[in-house]
Amino acid sequence: MSTTGERSTGTVYEQVQASPEFVDLRSRLRRFVFPMSIAFLAWYLAYVLLASYAPGFMAIKVFGNINVGLIIGLLQFVSTFAITTIYVRYADKHLDPAAEKIRQQIESAE
Repeated sequence: MSTTGERSTGTVYEQVQASPEFVDLRSRLRRFVFPMSIAFLAWYLAYVLLASYAPGFMAIKVFGNINVGLIIGLLQFVSTFAITTIYVRYADKHLDPAAEKIRQQIESAE
């Protein structure tokens, strides 16, 4: 039952899913994940396209046997770790507190 004495409809999970807090949490997650995914995929696609259509550029030696292609390829790994670090910080600050509040609401309703 709700605080007004009316019987709630749906399971506690359906109620939470329809709540403004959950909608806001989902929105926050999407505002981070979608742009970051698009940026990373564009970065990766640029690497693949350069490797396919600009082999001369990718073969430019920077020093010793290290060329532009190798550096950009290694930067793919660096960017993956950077995105992970940025996401963890974002989640710690913006997602986890809201998710914890929702979890506590669910546990108190059961």
